[in-house]
Formats: sequence, C-alpha cells, structure tokens
Amino acid sequence: MDNALLATLFLIGGEIMLFAGLVSAFLVLRVSAPVWPPPLQPRLPVGVTGVNTIILFSSSAMIVMAGRALGRGERGAALRSLWSAAGLGATFLVVQGYEWLRLVSYGLTVSSSAYGSTFYTLVGAHAAHVLGALVWLTISAQLLGRGRFAAGRTGPLRACALYWHFVVALWPVLYVAVYLL
Repeated sequence: MDNALLATLFLIGGEIMLFAGLVSAFLVLRVSAPVWPPPLQPRLPVGVTGVNTIILFSSSAMIVMAGRALGRGERGAALRSLWSAAGLGATFLVVQGYEWLRLVSYGLTVSSSAYGSTFYTLVGAHAAHVLGALVWLTISAQLLGRGRFAAGRTGPLRACALYWHFVVALWPVLYVAVYLL
C-alpha cells in the first residue's frame, strides 16, 4: 500500500473519532432538551441544504470520473473532472456560508443557545474539513496538470480522492443528525 494512502487512512480514523464525539455530544444535548430547537430560534434551511448535499455528492462522482479517466490514460479528462469536483466543493462551501449568514441575521449564533453552538460546531467542523480537502484537491489538480502523476504514480492523488470521499460521506450523517432529527 502506498504511504500516502496509509497515512490518509490513519487520518480518517482520527477524524471518525472526532466527529463521533461531536455527534454524540450533539445527540446528548438534543435528547436532554425539553424542546428542540429552542423557542424563538430559527429553523434550519432543510431544503437548500438538501440541494447542497446533492452538489457535494456530485463532487464525489466527479472524483470517481477523474480516477477512471486517469486509469484510461486520459489526463485531460481527469483534470477537467478534478477541477469540476473542486468547483462543486467550493459551491457547497459558498452556499453553506450564505446560509450561515442568513441564520446569524435571524439570531442563531454560537452564543445564542446550545442549539446554535452545537450547530456551528458540527457544521463548521465539517466545513473546515471540506475546505482542507478542497485545498488538497486543488494542489492535486495543479500537480496533475503538470504531469506529476504520470507513469502510474498516483498514490497521493488516490489518497486525496479517498479523503474527499470521506468528507462527502460524513455530510449525510451530519445532515440527518442536525437538520432532520
């Protein structure tokens, strides 16, 4: 196994523990609250976030397409797919940021209640991970464009893809726990 891939698996293991703790803390607060969300707190944008979830899933599909194109030796197609995935990931972050600004304007802040603090902690932690994965993906796309992953040396690119898929797969868990329960 490639070292980059192995290191990414260890990183993902740590991230799973981090998010398991955050989700568990959220659920303990949620279950122990007499009313959730608290009165006078805005409702979360379930519909827009649902569409944004599809955008994030689409980015993962573009990563799969990039891997297949690279396997066929079609570097240009792989590169276009990687940039498309990066664009979709950036769109996810922009839409999420816009929704946060709207929620803040409606009074949902980190200090407004346990509802606000757990929402921004969970969703913000995920957004930070998407941003980190987006930076990694952008660097990988630039390196691919320069011919770095030629001759079958695609371990770092596969590690990036694995991490991206992890970040995407984590989102439905958070979406259901935070937005739908």
